[in-house]
Amino acid sequence: MPDENPVLNMASATAPVPRRIRWVQRGLARSAFLAAAACLVLPLTVAGLRSISLLALGVGGAALTLAAGWWFLSHRGVRRWIAGAVVLAVPCAVAAWYIRAELLWAVIVTAFLWGLALGLGRAALAEFPRPAPPTEYETPTPRHPYVIMNPRSGGGKVDRFGLADAARARGAEVVLLDDDHKDAASLARQAVYAGADLLGVAGGDGTQALVADVAAETGVPFMVISAGTRNHFALDLGLDRDHPETCLDALTDGVEVRIDLGRVGGRTFVNNASFGAYATIVDRPTYRGKKAGTALDVLPDLLAEHSGPALRVTVGQTVLNGPVAALVSNNPYRVDDVAHFGQRPRLDGGVLGVLAVVMHGAMDASRILRGRRSRSLRVVQGREVVVDADVASIPVGIDGESFWLHTPVRCTIRPRALRVRVPRNRPGVRPPRPTMDWRRLGRIALSTGSRTVDA
Repeated sequence: MPDENPVLNMASATAPVPRRIRWVQRGLARSAFLAAAACLVLPLTVAGLRSISLLALGVGGAALTLAAGWWFLSHRGVRRWIAGAVVLAVPCAVAAWYIRAELLWAVIVTAFLWGLALGLGRAALAEFPRPAPPTEYETPTPRHPYVIMNPRSGGGKVDRFGLADAARARGAEVVLLDDDHKDAASLARQAVYAGADLLGVAGGDGTQALVADVAAETGVPFMVISAGTRNHFALDLGLDRDHPETCLDALTDGVEVRIDLGRVGGRTFVNNASFGAYATIVDRPTYRGKKAGTALDVLPDLLAEHSGPALRVTVGQTVLNGPVAALVSNNPYRVDDVAHFGQRPRLDGGVLGVLAVVMHGAMDASRILRGRRSRSLRVVQGREVVVDADVASIPVGIDGESFWLHTPVRCTIRPRALRVRVPRNRPGVRPPRPTMDWRRLGRIALSTGSRTVDA
C-alpha cells in the first residue's frame, strides 16, 4: 500500500458541547413540546369530544388501508381487486368525512403542527459536534487506471454522458463490456497483473461488487462511477448520482477512504444480500423484463400460502424465526428517517445490518404503523449473520443478482477491506437524523445552562 496521510479528522462526538449550542437545543426542545401540545389543543378547541373520533378515524383508516394492501399483495383474482379498491376508497372516505364535518382544515393544520414538532425535536436531539465522517487519505495519483464500463447500465448512461472519452482524457484505459468482454472480474484481475494501479467501474451495483472483490484481494484502489440505474453504492459513498462524469474527477483530484465489504457464501457484496420474498422474485426469469408483474404474480404464493422456505436468521444471541423477508446489509440502513430510508450513513462501521419482516397476515401489516417498534419489523446488527432454512438450498439476491446457496448461509463483514478513491469535492453523505426520543427531549427542555444533558 502506498504512503498515505490522513487529511480529515473531525472533532470527536464526545467533545464538550458549546453553551450556545446547548441554549439552541433547549429552545428547539421547548418549541417541539409547544407544537405537540398545540396538536392536542387545536382539535379539542375546534371539535371538542369529536376530536377523539377524529383521531380514531384517522388511525383506523390507516390500519385498514395497510391491511387491505396486504390482501392485495397476498391474493389473486377478485379478492386482490376488492382489496385494491379498499386501498383507494378508505383514504377518500376518511377525507370526505372530515370535509363533511368541516374539520379537514383542522386535520391539515394538526398534521402540520405534528410534523413541526417532530422536526424541531429531531433538531434538538442532533449530535454536536457531528459524528466524524470516514477519514480521507492523501495518496498518489494513479498512473495506470483501468476502467470497466457497461454501456447497457442505467439505460445507456455511459454513452449519454460520454464517460468512455472522459475517462480516456484523464489517462485511463477503458474497456467496454460486450460479447467479447463479458467477465468483469476476469478483466479486472488481468488488468492488475498487467500493471493497473486503480480499478474503476461504470455500471450496476452487481458489477461494482465483482470488481471491488478483485480490488480488495489485490490491494489496489477502487473507483465508482454512478452509471447504474439506482446507484445505491454511489449514493452511500457520497457521490453525485445525477452527474456520473464528476466521479471521474477522482482520477486527477481524489482522496481515498476505507470501507467495509460484506461476504455471503464466498461472494462479496457492497450493498446487501436478500433472503425470502425478494430473493425469490429476483430469481424468476421474467423479473428483468417485468419487475412489478413478476412481484404481483409471486407474492401470493409466498405471503398467503407460505410456499417459500421457512427461514431462521441468527445474529449473535438473537434468533428470528419465520421472516417473510430478510435483508443483510454491508453496514445498517436508516429506518427511522422516512426521507432517507434505505440509505447507510456509514460504510466503515464494521457491522452487518439486518432488516427482517415477520408478516403473516393483515394484522401484522397494520402493525407496521409502529415503525421500528413494530413486532413485524425487526432491526438488529452484528458481525456475523447465519440464515438457515428447512431446505438444502435457497435463492439469495446479492446486490440485485440472483444466486442459489446451500444452507446454512453465513454472512460476514470484512472491515475496511476496500480502498475507494473518490473525488475530493463531492456531495457527501448527509448525517443521519436522530431517533425521536421524547423522554430525552424532555430532559433537554427542562435543563439549565449550568449542566449538559446526557445522551
